[in-house]
Amino acid sequence: MGLFGIFSKEKKESLDKGLEKTKDGFFSKLSRAVAGKSKVDDEILDELEEILITSDVGVETTIKIIQRIEERVAKDKYLNTTELDRILREEIAELLSENNSEDLTEFTIPSNHKPHIILVVGVNGVGKTTTIGKLAAQFKKQGKSVVLGAADTFRAAAVDQLKLWGQRIDVPVIAHGMNTDPSAVAFDAVKKGVEMGADLVIVDTAGRLHTKVNLMNELTKIKRVMQKFIPEAPHEILLVLDGSTGQNAFMQAKEFTKATEVTALAITKLDGTAKGGVVIGISDQFKIPVKYIGVGEKVGDLQVFNKAEFVDSLFKK
Repeated sequence: MGLFGIFSKEKKESLDKGLEKTKDGFFSKLSRAVAGKSKVDDEILDELEEILITSDVGVETTIKIIQRIEERVAKDKYLNTTELDRILREEIAELLSENNSEDLTEFTIPSNHKPHIILVVGVNGVGKTTTIGKLAAQFKKQGKSVVLGAADTFRAAAVDQLKLWGQRIDVPVIAHGMNTDPSAVAFDAVKKGVEMGADLVIVDTAGRLHTKVNLMNELTKIKRVMQKFIPEAPHEILLVLDGSTGQNAFMQAKEFTKATEVTALAITKLDGTAKGGVVIGISDQFKIPVKYIGVGEKVGDLQVFNKAEFVDSLFKK
């Protein structure tokens, strides 16, 4: 059930399965590195460094983890290789706890304002629209009223995909079609949310990193029109990243955090990759809360990110 027994059995099994490739790749390499060794020495630490980097934890975060383990080796004088798993687990858990995220156990919306407005950003192909659909489905299941805004007007597929999600889960989708003004869509989505007393408005946006200045201007304009209805909108800017792209996800996070004030992260497609270590590195490097992770195709495979459960699944034998 995980460290604190807080996830349902179904959620926990989904998480365990979703992280299987990362776990298998990581621990098979680690087992080979310590085979025949009795204590943690420089050679094992060098191997561990390479394993962490090839698992896409990232160079800076890897160095941080290795330094912490070196400090423990120096302090304890002699460290058994059988203890390495436990120490590594503790250090990764500690590193994840140093970012600004809380340990979520379910999908929640702040109750101090209504509607709660989420602006979703990310490059094309990362699973942005699917994440929005799954997020809306999870909140609808809780009995929350949701409005979706199809403001990625540069891709007909994105608008159509969001409309399909709306039909499937029975939530209104505000769409003006392709090549229309994204800010006008955002305006109408927030207006609809206010008029119907919705709990949540989620607005999709175009992700065109190759025109960063235009992207920045567009997001600024979208925020400005939202604020005509709700001065503090959006309440959340969610950046969606594809975990299977490893270091590319780092680069995207870097560019989007320059373009706008990202407040939360969703890391998708972790089930199809051995690069799940990217969650640890991105969380450490950007100090932006990882709020959601995608570990499969089903709606329920979009989960709230819980540090304790994530580490528990990663180190499960």
